[in-house]
Amino acid sequence: MSGAAKQRVVNCPQCGKPAPWSTENPYRPFCSERCRLIDLGQWASESYRVPVAENDRGSDSERGEE
Repeated sequence: MSGAAKQRVVNCPQCGKPAPWSTENPYRPFCSERCRLIDLGQWASESYRVPVAENDRGSDSERGEE
């Protein structure tokens, strides 16, 4: 092994390009500011959603509970 530490590289979650995972990359895990802003915009416009499983017993408001 060489004396230099091997830099970790991850795929940008937006475009898939290799992006260095280090403190020298201020946009990590993204490859660029553009990809970071696109992702932020998708969250802000509610394009991303966390799925919610329906409760078999119904919601609390349906049972008269609050």
